[in-house]
Amino acid sequence: MKAYVAFDIGGTSIKYGVVTADGQIAEHASVATAQDRATNVANLEKVVADYRQQYDIGGIGVSVPGIVDRDGYMITGGALPEFYEFPLGATLRAATHLPVHVENDANAAAIAERWLGAAQGVDDYVCIVLGTGIGGGIVINGKVYRGAHGMAGEFGWNVTHNVDRTVPLEDLSLNFNAATVMGLVRRYNLSLKQARPYLPEITDARVIIDEATKDAQVALPIYSQFLDDVAVMILNTYANYDPELILIGGGISANQQFMIDLQTRLAEFMQRHESLHRIEKRVLGKVAPAKLRNNAGLIGAVYPLI
Repeated sequence: MKAYVAFDIGGTSIKYGVVTADGQIAEHASVATAQDRATNVANLEKVVADYRQQYDIGGIGVSVPGIVDRDGYMITGGALPEFYEFPLGATLRAATHLPVHVENDANAAAIAERWLGAAQGVDDYVCIVLGTGIGGGIVINGKVYRGAHGMAGEFGWNVTHNVDRTVPLEDLSLNFNAATVMGLVRRYNLSLKQARPYLPEITDARVIIDEATKDAQVALPIYSQFLDDVAVMILNTYANYDPELILIGGGISANQQFMIDLQTRLAEFMQRHESLHRIEKRVLGKVAPAKLRNNAGLIGAVYPLI
């Protein structure tokens, strides 16, 4: 049976593994993401070469941040500047002589969730991935909607705060307010630096969520605003796409307290939004955590090859 090499490229590490035709991960590992393009590409090629000695490899699937066109050309690379304006798909095809599919990471997660996850049997849904920034995978009539240039789903670029001409406009975007790292963690540390400059920065969102129950000066207001911003994003998603299901992905979606708090805040905001509240019970889809989490990128990246 054919197997497929899968890569999930992130800002700090490149996860990789072998995925079978039924979506099982036969083995997996990771390597640190290098700061230069050549090293990263060489690492990808070496992984493929090593796996070909053990498996009958039928293709390569790659999940990447940023905007990707249909041929696997990376227009942007998210937090990976070395991958901007780079023909990753063509490069790997030329080096390995294998079929290669390059997919935006949020789209890959959405694809995986419909194949083996929480969106099985659902034709219209949105996957929102809360991570360093915010990614979105939009599925309409069972197919990923990419837009004219592969940019659809960049929810993090939406500006949801009042325009302040003293700061860059993107500082007011969802990426810098509703993302886990650039939003919650960054804003918490900025507040902590003002209130208690003698304390070290926090890098784990779980700590902030825990602290919110007992720290009303720093953690609670920052966490509460974070919930506001995520809830507003979800309300806008309902209005824009009318999905049957909204899946929340990213590591924070595994935090049960966060999902409870988000559902509570969302219910409050829904009550306050007259038009959405009027149709809530009859029309609006549910919000749920994604199922596949850290494996979604690997699984979703290879699915189009099978």
